[in-house]
Amino acid sequence: MNYKLVSTRDYIGKVLIEMQKKHKNLVVIDSDLASSVKSNEFAEVYPNNFFEMGIAEQSSMSSVCGFAMEGFIPIYVNFSIFVTGTVWTQLRQACYSNFNFKIIGSHPGMDNGPDGATHHALEDIALSRVIPNMTVFTPSDMNELKACVEEALKINGPVYIRTPRDTVPVLHDKNCSFQTGKAEILEDDGNDIAIIFEGSSSKEAYEGFLSLKKLGYKNKLINIRSIKPIDSELINKLSSKVKGIVTVENHNVSGGLNGAISEEIVKSKNNIIVKCVGVNNTFTESGKTSDVKKKYGLSSEKVVEKALEIIKGL
Repeated sequence: MNYKLVSTRDYIGKVLIEMQKKHKNLVVIDSDLASSVKSNEFAEVYPNNFFEMGIAEQSSMSSVCGFAMEGFIPIYVNFSIFVTGTVWTQLRQACYSNFNFKIIGSHPGMDNGPDGATHHALEDIALSRVIPNMTVFTPSDMNELKACVEEALKINGPVYIRTPRDTVPVLHDKNCSFQTGKAEILEDDGNDIAIIFEGSSSKEAYEGFLSLKKLGYKNKLINIRSIKPIDSELINKLSSKVKGIVTVENHNVSGGLNGAISEEIVKSKNNIIVKCVGVNNTFTESGKTSDVKKKYGLSSEKVVEKALEIIKGL
């Protein structure tokens, strides 16, 4: 099956420009990475609503709180590792106050391949979803990003949006919808395996699904979209129907998507096997993004391998 590969990151600025037309009190915060996360495109059109804070992430997060207190809707755009890890104390305090702000994290997981472990955000889902009041979204392509930001701006509170830097399949049209707490069934061929992925791992999950289809297996492909709140109802239904679940994430398998899905399975009391594809409790290294992902366990081949382990009872 043919599909177009596009970097969702390249559309951040365009989406923000469109949102500004509807939300006049929107402001965008940057920490000296505007050209890398494409918020510079917003700055060119709305310079009075763009604030460059320099390489001072904690201060940037603190300024987000100030803007929110004054009635603005601040959107802080930066690398995922910085907007969740570097600022974690400030982020936690901002969520404690339940300020109305949004964060867009680009270059999640191993998407920032050449910059190595210091820039690989393999903990950001875990760090963000554990904080009370924080909503966590993981859109896949650029069309879903737009719908996701629109949904986030309806929420009066903190929202973290995890945005792929690497190229991912365009799986949605321009009129796609996004709903808080609801996952999306992209493909439904049968009840062998449910493959559940977060947005930045859509390519590996989708290609794994297609490979299994060629082998004759009938699976489901689930775009989780909203990590917190999560679609408990769908996960419960899936766990009562399929032979097993494979989670796919550009993240550490501890505390991320696999953790979130496993927590729901435990609550459902359904007896089902869950296997994970992602990084296994290690720091990654510098290299070409595709090579780093493959070396550390994120690939379509791993999706197939884990699915077959379940089917064959291994």
